[in-house]
Formats: sequence, C-alpha cells, structure tokens
Amino acid sequence: LASTDSATDSVESCLDCLLKALVNNNTEASVKIQEMGILPLLPTLLNPQSSCTPKVANIIAEVAKNEFMRSPCVEAGLIPPLIQLLNSTDQEVLLQTGRALGNICYDSHEGRSAVDLAGGAQIVAEHIKSLYQNTEPENEKLLTVFCGMLMNYSNDNDSLQAQLINMGVIPTLVKLLGIHSHNTALTEMCLIAFGNLAELESSKEQFASTNIAEELVRLFQKQTEHEKKEMIFEVLAPLAENDVIKLQLVEAGLVECLLEVVAQTVDGEREEDIAQLKTASDLMVLLLLGDESMQKLFEGGKGSVFQRVLSWIPSHNHQLQLAGALAIANFARNDGNCIHMVDTGIVQKLLELLDRHVEEGNVTVQHAALSALRNLAIPVVNKSKMLSAGVADVVLKFLQSEMPPVQFKLLGTLRMLIDTQAEAADQLGTNGKLVERLVEWCEAKDHAGVMGESNRLLSALIRHSKSKEVVRTVIQGGGVKHLVTMATSEHMIMQNEALVALGLIAALDLVAAEKDFVGASLVSVLHKLLSDERSAPEIKYNSMILICAVMGSEPLHKEVQSLAFIDVVSKLRAHENKTVSHQASLTEQRLTAQS
Repeated sequence: LASTDSATDSVESCLDCLLKALVNNNTEASVKIQEMGILPLLPTLLNPQSSCTPKVANIIAEVAKNEFMRSPCVEAGLIPPLIQLLNSTDQEVLLQTGRALGNICYDSHEGRSAVDLAGGAQIVAEHIKSLYQNTEPENEKLLTVFCGMLMNYSNDNDSLQAQLINMGVIPTLVKLLGIHSHNTALTEMCLIAFGNLAELESSKEQFASTNIAEELVRLFQKQTEHEKKEMIFEVLAPLAENDVIKLQLVEAGLVECLLEVVAQTVDGEREEDIAQLKTASDLMVLLLLGDESMQKLFEGGKGSVFQRVLSWIPSHNHQLQLAGALAIANFARNDGNCIHMVDTGIVQKLLELLDRHVEEGNVTVQHAALSALRNLAIPVVNKSKMLSAGVADVVLKFLQSEMPPVQFKLLGTLRMLIDTQAEAADQLGTNGKLVERLVEWCEAKDHAGVMGESNRLLSALIRHSKSKEVVRTVIQGGGVKHLVTMATSEHMIMQNEALVALGLIAALDLVAAEKDFVGASLVSVLHKLLSDERSAPEIKYNSMILICAVMGSEPLHKEVQSLAFIDVVSKLRAHENKTVSHQASLTEQRLTAQS
C-alpha cells in the first residue's frame, strides 16, 4: 500500500486481504492496522476516480466500529477526503462513505467536530432530500445509511441537532417515513432520528407543520411487536408536550390506539405488558393537558373516550386507577366540565377509590384522586354537593399521611371545599385533630407548599365560619402565631387572608388571643406593613382595621402607643386609594381618642 508505483491490481488484493482480516477478527485486525501505520496511507487512496475507493471506505467503516479507532481515523486526516466522496454519483461509494462517516461519528466528539468542520451533514441532508421519493431497494439501503449517519452525528448534542433542524431535515424525514413505512430498517432509523430531534423545543414547531401525527399513528396501528411500539412511544412522548401536536395526535386517532393498548395489556403479567400499559396511559393523560385536545375528548361529557377513562377508576390495576384519576383532574380544568362531572356522579367513584387506598396506601393514586377532587371543588355550585357526598370525611382519613404531596393536595381540597361554605368551615374548624395537624404542618419548613397551604386553610376556616368556636379551637391549638407570620408572607394574597383572619380573631375573642398576639409581636408586624411603601392598598387597609380591633386590649394598646402609629397613619390620609385614606382618618381618630 505504501509503494507509490504499485499497480491498482496489487492495491486491490492488499485491500481484499485487509477486509478479510477485519471480517475474521475485527478488533485484533484493527489494532494491527493501527500499529502498522496503515491509516495515514488511506487518504491518498480515497480518490474519486479510483476503482479501489469503495473498498477503502469499507475498511474505514469496519475499523471505526471500534471505539478506540475513531480518534485515530480523525487524526489520520480521513474526514476531508471522505466528505469529498459524498459528491460522487456512484451508489457503492456513497454507501460505504456514509457508513464510514456514521461509524466515526458514533459516540465520538472528535469525529462529530471533524465532520461538522468539513460540512458533511449538509451534503448528506441534501442527498436525503433528493432521494427520499425513490423506493428501489438499493436506494432505501443508502437512505438508511444516511439517516443513521445523521443520527450518530447529532445524538446527545444540542447544537448539532439544532443545526440539522435549521437545515430543514424534519419535513424531509417525515415525508420519507410516509413513503418508506414498509421498510423496517429505514423506519427504525427515522424514528430514532425523530426521538433525538424531538427533545429540542425548536423542533416542535417544525414537526407541527408536517403530518407527523398521522404518519406515527398509521405506523403504530400496523405494529405488532412490543419493541416497535415502544420506539414509536419514545417519539410520541416528547412531541405530545406541544399543544398543537397534541390536537393533531387526537385528530389522527392516537387515543383509540392507546385505549386498545390498555385493553390488551390491563390483565397482562409480562413485564412488557406492564410497561406498555404505563406508557399508553401516561401518554393519554399527557394528551389531556392541552385545552383543545381535552375539550375535544370530553365532548360535553358524552365522549366515548371520557367514558372509557371513567371505567379505569374502579379498575383493580393501580396504574390505571392513577391514570384515570389524573385524567379526571385534567378534564376538570373548566367550570362547565366540573359541574357536569359532579352531576354525573364522578365524586362517588373517586371517594371509593380513595377509600381503597387508605389501606392499600398507594401514594401516587392518593395524590391523583385528591387532585381531581380539588379541581372539581372549584365551581361554587359543586361545593355543597361534594360536601353532602361526604368528601370532607374521606379526605380527613388521610390526615395521618406522612407524604408531603398527599398532604399538599389534601389541604388544597379542603380549602376549596369550605370556600364560602360557613357550615362546613364551622364543622372542620372545630375539629381539634385537624387544627392540631394544621398547626404542625405550619412548621413544615422543608415543604414550603405544605406550609403555605396549611396556613391558608387555617385562615380560611376562620374567614368562612366567622365563628367564635372556631377561633377558640385555633387559639387553643396554637395557630395564632402562624397567622401572624403568614401576614409577613411575600404573597400578597396570603398576607391579606392572614390579616382578615386575625381581624376576626380580635373581633370575636380578643381576651383569649391577647397573650398569643403579644407573643407573636403582632403590633410591630402591623407597624412594618403600614410603614412599607410596597404594601398593597388592601394590606394597609386591613392592617388599620386590625389596629383598631386590638385597642381594646391593654398590653396591645400600650405597644401601639409606644410605636408611634399616629405618624404612620396620618401619612396614609393622603393615600391615592380612597378606601385607604378614609380608613386612615378613622384609625387616626381612634388612636387620638384613646391615647
């Protein structure tokens, strides 16, 4: 090979010899090729005019199957001449060159950079664009190699994936998938390439402008093997995160396919059945996260899909129970749907499911069922119906849960249920066990969500019941100090809820609360809120109401005097908000009268 004057025939036989050795024992032969310094001899043999060229490219492709040979191939300067060969019209040259470049790029940063530098991806993409309509077997083989090369080139590399997306390969590959869906090897390459590209946000818009949804659903319907279905699922999941594509998938009939998979695998014991059931039901829930796709499947509560999902809830399979409850939570994203669902008896199904899980204790199912109930309780007309159905009693069974996600949803559900429902707020607010647990959760520093929700529920019990009994229960449970802390929250809505609740405590039982108010430095908290320029008008208004309410207590009155509230309040008389300025005048009068 090294002798310059060697005849083509002797070069050919040398190359045949090398290929034979590689077929026999690829790894060992590659080590020898490396040790004997053959790689640097190959660039000159990669001559577009030479008949040996396909064999040389084939040798490089074989050698590059070994990870340890990829960097040496780049160092030997093989990439530029290989990329030159991509301009050839000879099918065999293109095939072997595509293989060689694809193998050098596989899991190799150096390989990809060298191909990127020499502009190889662009040429391959152009080839695919010009060849995709041709269904001859030889051409399909070449397309498979080229798709594989682009896949290896861009795998796990965001910037190279973005480069391919900008070249417009997505529309071409989608068309290719439609035309060659009969060719297993080629469709697999396409699917893996889609799986790679679909992870990038920028790809979703391009995918949405093609008929990818129809093609994937059509392909899915034809599959019988678990592995192939899984491959399609892996492309569907990232694509279905996009709302436009969600709707396209629903319109293309994906939901019917998923329901079919669920029906086939629900009683399956095999690992692949369990995996498929999970993937299909998860994907179903994902499709319901889009507003349009969700409404389309709800069909005013008459939809066959909606009905099928309902039947999952009483199932004996935890995965289906979970998906069913999550699906209901997704359907319950607007008032109309919620009202219809409560009227058609869904609450009972969810309560039965929760009852089973007091014992079975599957946390994800508990969380999902509580999410659904919380969403259903948002419309005002549903609250009393759900309370009569016994939702609060079932929810309270989970008070002992040690799982923050379950605690969080349980609190949210109760808070939604008692909103504007005085009787229910009264009942729950005088439940010592509940109040005790809320006070405990108000200290859950590790779980901000649970801490915030328990504070909000504590305040809601007082605000909606306006009951002296509830106030007493909260004072005895040690809840007052938490409400004072809540008044300093960074969320205005929570500050306000706290101030209103504290105002009711002061109005309904100041004597019993006095000690806690002093201990929690309520007066200085109010002073801060009134002095702070950034406090919202309603915060200022409710703080002044509260100042007036605590004046009836001697120790609190003393604190008010010592902090010179008069100065702060008189400034607020000029406040642009009429309600605030009016309240400032009244508060100033009150402070002056009692000083």
